[in-house]
Amino acid sequence: MSANSFDARSALQVGDESYEIFKLDKVEGAARLPYSLKILLENLLRTEDGANITADHIRALGGWDPNAEPSEEIQFTPARVIMQDFTGVPCVVDLATMREAVKELGGDPSRINPLAPAEMVIDHSVIADKFGTKDAFTQNVEIEYGRNKERYQFLRWGQTAFDEFKVVPPGTGIVHQVNIEYLARTVMVRNGQAYPDTCVGTDSHTTMVNGLGVLGWGVGGIEAEAAMLGQPVSMLIPRVVGFKLTGALPDGATATDLVLTITEMLRKHGVVGKFVEFYGDGVGAVPLANRATLGNMSPEFGSTCAIFPIDGETINYLRLTGRSEQQLALVEAYAKEQGLWHNPASEPVYSEYLELDLATVVPSIAGPKRPQDRVILAEAATRFRSAVRDYITTSDESGEESFPASDAPASSNGIHNPSVVTAPDGSTYEIDNGAVVIASITSCTNTSNPSVMLGAALLAKKAVEKGLTVKPWVKTTLAPGSKVVMDYYEKAGLLPYMEKLGFNLVGYGCVTCIGNSGPLPEEVSKTVNDHDLAVVSVLSGNRNFEGRINPDVKMNYLASPPLVVAYAIAGNMNVDITRDALGADAEGNPVYLHDIWPTEQEVADVIATSIDQDMFTKDYADVFAGDHRWQSLQVPTGNTFEWDPQSTYVRKPPYFEGMAHEPAPVTDISGARVLAKLGDSVTTDHISPAGNIKDGTPAAEYLKANGVEKRDFNSYGSRRGNHEVMIRGTFANIRLRNQIAPGTEGGYTRDFTQADGPVSFIYDASQNYQAAGTPLVVLAGKEYGSGSSRDWAAKGTALLGVKAVIAESYERIHRSNLIGMGVLPLQFPEGQTADSLGLTGEETFSFAGVTELNEGRTPKTVKVTTDTGVSFDAKVRIDTPGEADYYRNGGILQYVLRSLIK
Repeated sequence: MSANSFDARSALQVGDESYEIFKLDKVEGAARLPYSLKILLENLLRTEDGANITADHIRALGGWDPNAEPSEEIQFTPARVIMQDFTGVPCVVDLATMREAVKELGGDPSRINPLAPAEMVIDHSVIADKFGTKDAFTQNVEIEYGRNKERYQFLRWGQTAFDEFKVVPPGTGIVHQVNIEYLARTVMVRNGQAYPDTCVGTDSHTTMVNGLGVLGWGVGGIEAEAAMLGQPVSMLIPRVVGFKLTGALPDGATATDLVLTITEMLRKHGVVGKFVEFYGDGVGAVPLANRATLGNMSPEFGSTCAIFPIDGETINYLRLTGRSEQQLALVEAYAKEQGLWHNPASEPVYSEYLELDLATVVPSIAGPKRPQDRVILAEAATRFRSAVRDYITTSDESGEESFPASDAPASSNGIHNPSVVTAPDGSTYEIDNGAVVIASITSCTNTSNPSVMLGAALLAKKAVEKGLTVKPWVKTTLAPGSKVVMDYYEKAGLLPYMEKLGFNLVGYGCVTCIGNSGPLPEEVSKTVNDHDLAVVSVLSGNRNFEGRINPDVKMNYLASPPLVVAYAIAGNMNVDITRDALGADAEGNPVYLHDIWPTEQEVADVIATSIDQDMFTKDYADVFAGDHRWQSLQVPTGNTFEWDPQSTYVRKPPYFEGMAHEPAPVTDISGARVLAKLGDSVTTDHISPAGNIKDGTPAAEYLKANGVEKRDFNSYGSRRGNHEVMIRGTFANIRLRNQIAPGTEGGYTRDFTQADGPVSFIYDASQNYQAAGTPLVVLAGKEYGSGSSRDWAAKGTALLGVKAVIAESYERIHRSNLIGMGVLPLQFPEGQTADSLGLTGEETFSFAGVTELNEGRTPKTVKVTTDTGVSFDAKVRIDTPGEADYYRNGGILQYVLRSLIK
């Protein structure tokens, strides 16, 4: 019950139903707040308890100063939690382990139970092993169940053991698309109250739901678990960036082009830790699917969220996707009553302002390794020729570089290495650097958007009618975000054209975007590796980080679904698809991209005639039931899980072993060694990869020792329920460059427990350090931990024995996750770096001043010294009192567990 200090409790009548609400206009200053902060204000009014959430917190938010640097802490209580299986499995593993820990400490195991709706969508496990055939989907699902049976049995147990926990089974859709199409409420109704739908999710792209006016963002699994158990999210009242949209997209520009343009703009502007809110006349011209695409890319901007307010377009989308008439009426009535309905004529108060005329957006792609590196399509071939030099060796007969890359002519043969592929039928063809070996329509970002999905299918139709085909070396995959996509493809009569070009359904899941692209055809893979070719993937996803998509592929480009099809036909990034012919028709006439590109009107006409409410109602009618495979799984019973000691997928983690009722005092750190010295933009993919488990690595050796054949290694993501695999996979990305071990690539370091510090696997060195009682530290550059909200990037770091990380800057989620696992995040002094301080990684480190936390205060800095005489004050990045409590307890889960027992 709310303390209701502001007398905000009221009633809202909608039709025959009456709902309790908390009126925002009871708080002075509420009317001028941005949309997103109004949602936070309602959250505080409704959850005010006089302790964690007080009247002073509410006044502080009502009196928000848009120009101030964040300093006021508030406690945000999300209405629900949403998960995907890669990050959700460890959540359920941890909850099951917490039940046992509570029991051992004399508490009631049933106290460990979600207190708010927690929903999981299994979408990250399907791999595109099979492709290009009509039965590829069926085969991939069969393989998926074979690989993941243990995990799925565990999740089915969780569905029965925990209240408020529901699972959407495999083969249904991608979590974020299922969220916007079905799970999102926009306005929640619970226990007679109506309030804004808010959520946190265990995937960074949870922000996709921002397109529906729902405030939510990605957190690590450990934060999500705490939220499920009733712990509010501790945060500082953020700065809010107002992004004004005007005009409308021109013909030929897609939603993908829009988000890549805005990603580039916001990354340059700097929005890490800030809210982004779209407003202005142009908002009405942005369809809901495009809004969701924009919200989805918030992690690529670096912002906490990227939200659109509620308006008529929101209501239209909720109606299209099958929400009830009462829910539609409630959303509209509530939004208007609370001042949450978008008024395009108003100019809200923001901390910072940006503006974009939609009419200026041009066709673009992004790559070859970061989503913010936008490339105008007309310049793509030229830019590729420049970028590819970083991935190949160009030399003359003397072995010396034949030309400086910056001076090389664009058409120079220096980038060419034509290599012969022998197909299984004995035929041959040539591939070269820049060959597009993967063309994948995949991921939540774009497969939620009918305009680009139907645009791709219309382009495929015109291409087939012109006689164009896909190059034989291209692995073509279609992985929609929900079954509705295939429904409207079939109703529009366009599926045969997609299949004619090899874009057969391979699964409903993230697939290529998460690294589940599956193996290349053996003959292509062999040629690529034998000749060390820099080959390319083109995908309609949101992530193209190094080493993520496929181990054989060095360069990755994000593109709209129609451009994915076009590049599959072109076959090489060296082709300028804006000017060069894609192929020839039956008469031998050249066919250009503009000949097959569908007009905006053509796309709109197909959308109008091929998508209807019945599709959504039918496909989501019994969404939690699953197919016969899901229903026939053998499920353990009981409120505590029966761990299988032979399992290589699900094991009881060690987080609570030896945990006492009261935490031990925190201590300073001395005698620490550097486990890794890393550069800028090290992502959570680098720290904890989700893709293939490479043979010969510690994780592979562990699996072999436990009787797992190489063909059954599966991925790191699928084995996140097994800490033994995940520790061995931490810092194991094949593209990681640890500067302590120059000349290496992958999970290597130097082990200074041995004479001369020989190069060693990071895991093996960690075991030696821990045996010797030596704490470890990681040194890093800017944007450390960018990318996915991957809790294992923090869990693995902690279990390797790392006690502190010193970086130039952090991405929000990873910093908080480190604290959640008891790792101290520190920041180099402004303007200083590891290199400028002369740090090589061979030093021994000590950290003094950490113990101030025992006195209830968080030090602003700690003194860092090394045995080589380097000394500096590192900024402590424990940003809120709540985070300090987590760190004092050794982590967020320990804090929650002790709180529940008390």
